[in-house]
Amino acid sequence: MAKQAVKTTVSVIKADVGSLAGHHTVHPDQLELARKNLEAAKKKGLIHDYHVFHAGDDIELLMTHRKGVDNPDIHKLAWDTFTDITQNVSRKLKLYAAGQDLLVEAFSGNVKGMGPGVAEIEFEERPSDPIIVFAADKTEPGAWNLPLYKIFADPFNTAGLVIDPVLQGGFRFQVLDVRENRSVTLKCPEEAYALLALIGTTGRYVISRIYRHDGFWAAVASTTRLSLIKGSYVGKDDPVLIVRAQHGLPAVGEVLEPFSRPHLVAGWMRGSHTGPMMPVSQKDAVCSRFDGPPRVVALGFQVANSQLVGPADLFADPGFDRARKIANEIADYMRAQGPFEPHRLGPEEMEYTTLPKVMAALKDRWAKEK
Repeated sequence: MAKQAVKTTVSVIKADVGSLAGHHTVHPDQLELARKNLEAAKKKGLIHDYHVFHAGDDIELLMTHRKGVDNPDIHKLAWDTFTDITQNVSRKLKLYAAGQDLLVEAFSGNVKGMGPGVAEIEFEERPSDPIIVFAADKTEPGAWNLPLYKIFADPFNTAGLVIDPVLQGGFRFQVLDVRENRSVTLKCPEEAYALLALIGTTGRYVISRIYRHDGFWAAVASTTRLSLIKGSYVGKDDPVLIVRAQHGLPAVGEVLEPFSRPHLVAGWMRGSHTGPMMPVSQKDAVCSRFDGPPRVVALGFQVANSQLVGPADLFADPGFDRARKIANEIADYMRAQGPFEPHRLGPEEMEYTTLPKVMAALKDRWAKEK
């Protein structure tokens, strides 16, 4: 009987459970407690390895294990860790918005739909298995749509789509309709135009998974929309993304290349504004200017026998200095628009903010024009 291959699961579970001086960064004690909890779980054999980091005011728990995706023990570990941080650090230090992303009181087996964002991928390790973990702050899951399209479907970005015979078969994109809770899978290059017709509407249609044409799992993104869970604005969704790279997949440089030209995303101040996605190093993952502009960090790892080798701080490269300069110039231009669209989001997105309360106060003052 053939021996069954051992598969590694990589899980990234994130949450905003309180921040230092507004919404711009976390407190060191929060990260320290997260590391303490995950180290205890590692010693017990629940997880194989971990890395704790942050993007803006979000704490990211990166874990490797062999329990598969959606495992209740792994999700409970993350939930208990975020709860522990909320109760024993955030509230004691009176950090801002303590426990913000914990939208329910009791854990129910899976953190999906409970507030935290989740991206998980399971695979049989290759002889060399690089992954890139992206984490963004002050934006929503649709922020990944444009870079994911360019990475896996645009030959002007990814040379491998042209010169690597393994990639010429293309990729399958699973797209989630976050309002109707339904999904569709489209294959590129054949259905590229149909894919673009959907994912250009970033607030509703978000790429959740990408597979190579032969079913090889290439990328997975978090898709949590907090406003659709809560029914009101409780902070932007601040998504995470895992991308596998090299050897039959886009190279690391091809995965990073879309972020060299900052694109506009929804979020920024009060989750109500459009701004540029700025690629930054881990040390610069703090969002203070108008609570932004939106940031993204990229940490590279080798996965070796379910251990994490790394990280490499990929956006620390001076090659992204110009992208940061452009992002600041875009931020200047957008901020000059003040409360006007398109800097302020359109009415469909604003319905989950505090703006409806302002409009409600005026509802009885409208008069019909003759």
